[in-house]
Amino acid sequence: MIIFSDFDGTLTEEGKLTRAFFDILDWTRAHDHEFVIVSGRSLSWGHFFLTHFPVRACIMEGGGVIAYRDASGEIVEEALVSKEQLSCLQRFTNDLKHHYPHIPLSADSFGRLTDRAIEFHQMDEDWVTQVMDFMDTNKINYSKSNVHINFWCGEISKYLGVKHFLEKYRPAVTPESSWFFGDAPNDESMFELFNNSVGVSNISKYLHKLKHKPRIILLGEENSGPRGVLNFLRNLI
Repeated sequence: MIIFSDFDGTLTEEGKLTRAFFDILDWTRAHDHEFVIVSGRSLSWGHFFLTHFPVRACIMEGGGVIAYRDASGEIVEEALVSKEQLSCLQRFTNDLKHHYPHIPLSADSFGRLTDRAIEFHQMDEDWVTQVMDFMDTNKINYSKSNVHINFWCGEISKYLGVKHFLEKYRPAVTPESSWFFGDAPNDESMFELFNNSVGVSNISKYLHKLKHKPRIILLGEENSGPRGVLNFLRNLI
């Protein structure tokens, strides 16, 4: 079994790692399961996860790139979009910065490969609307997490990233035997297409925005973020 999980808000509490996160890692190792982080954060964050925590693989940038340790322990990256789409992204980013020179790109944008991110909480509502309209006009894909507006060229989603990962790297593992945990609108592709999807209780503020909701929705403050993941896993077996 593989435990797939979003990072921000699902494995963190108020932006911080807590004891519950490390208890989740301990639980998965004790039960001989694999833990894979599926995040909108940058590829550079993926390297951080692989070098600092006992995880062998992660799916970053909303499903745009996979990073993993090979048999020799070296970190390997696989982008799931073409070189042409990467060039398209760079051209649009330059155009975006030209039209909105004060656009607050995320601090980790330098470490991104297949997408870019905007710190929308530093913008007023009208500015956010203008930027999203600009993306719509230019036919650029984007999604809004609880920390960023991520944008990209090509077909990227957490579900496509997880699907590719299972088919290519873990063919003996089925989606039906695995679980996904999330808490935000950018997890919606997994909620729609992954049967075993769980929303931790802090997803409640986004439920009205979701066309496709998680199959299981946890309730109560005790099931917020990583505490919800941990409680669910402990009751699973």
